[in-house]
Amino acid sequence: MARSSQTQMAVLGALSIEPMTAYALRESIRDVLGHFWSESFGQIYPTLNALEEEGHVRRRGGVRARSSVFEITGTGTARLVELLCEPAQATPARDGLLLRLFFGRTLGRERCAVLLRTARETAMQKLSAYEDLLARLGAEEGHTPDWPYIRITIRAGIHHSRSTIAWADEALAALPGGPEQP
Repeated sequence: MARSSQTQMAVLGALSIEPMTAYALRESIRDVLGHFWSESFGQIYPTLNALEEEGHVRRRGGVRARSSVFEITGTGTARLVELLCEPAQATPARDGLLLRLFFGRTLGRERCAVLLRTARETAMQKLSAYEDLLARLGAEEGHTPDWPYIRITIRAGIHHSRSTIAWADEALAALPGGPEQP
């Protein structure tokens, strides 16, 4: 799936939940989808304009994108379903932490330990953010038909964070020269 199709999916998907201004759309993609999907802000506005030209979204209100409210149309919903039905694009693995750890003998035990402690701390912060998000959105969105799907996605982040913490603890204990405390 091309990058532009994935941007369309993010924009149409966000608008399928609720109509919003372009600014609110940008914020929603950053603050909500941003936990598992990054999207260039430079791509959101041109994509929104292209979707409007194609009839997949319609503008209500002002003439400027920031003051107008955009909503998904029937053809936009059909396009979203089409995009969602395409196979998920696998991304090639590019993990800078694992690359460094793979060459850990050269990097040295202490630097590897710092990397692992940092990864653990980052995962702890993400876990806390996901749990807070789950509680906040559960209170706000728990009654909407989108909630079960939003919850599944947030729970994936929680599980991934817990897995990273457990792995970092295991890796710290396995470093040559004795166990390292997190």
